[in-house]
Amino acid sequence: MLGASLGVSDYLKRLHSELDRVEHRELEAWADLLFDAWQHDRFVFVFGNGGSGTTASHMAEDLGKSTLKHEHLRDETKRRLKILSLTDNLGWIMAVGNDVGYDQIFVQQLMNYGRKGDLAIAISGSGNSPNVLAAVDWANRNGLTTFALTGYDGGKLRQAAHGGLHVPLDDMGMVESIHLALFHWVLNDVFARINSEGRYRTA
Repeated sequence: MLGASLGVSDYLKRLHSELDRVEHRELEAWADLLFDAWQHDRFVFVFGNGGSGTTASHMAEDLGKSTLKHEHLRDETKRRLKILSLTDNLGWIMAVGNDVGYDQIFVQQLMNYGRKGDLAIAISGSGNSPNVLAAVDWANRNGLTTFALTGYDGGKLRQAAHGGLHVPLDDMGMVESIHLALFHWVLNDVFARINSEGRYRTA
């Protein structure tokens, strides 16, 4: 817990230094995968535990709504990014956790929804969450593309996923904060591509 030993000024300096270490190509690859999913009408699934689970919910909400211009939200002709957070169906999660096992709460949903060509975004600070690893294993074996958001040394997840964004830091709070902060650049980039805005504006 960096905040327990660092004051505000030193904490912010550390955060800045960790952001500077982010691999730009990994961030760009994440945006590329999401834009490709939109272009080809593929489904995106995102999932994680605890703070990473609420990050998954946040990402699904933003990518579902905020890849559209506000004035297009009521336009039924506009193509939508099909995205679902597997952390949000509490009844299903509790039933699977109780009847099958907590390690199955994401993979059982993917078995119902996932298809070849879809995108699975797995979030785990440690990279070793059994339920996340089970879902990524199934996705890999069934033709989905997998992308991992990890921290620490990346754990098993960093090796299992096809690609990912890694924050090499042994502090869960800052790892989770960086994942979500960087996501907002990804969201903005995908929005700009879909809507031909900003640096993607066409003449």
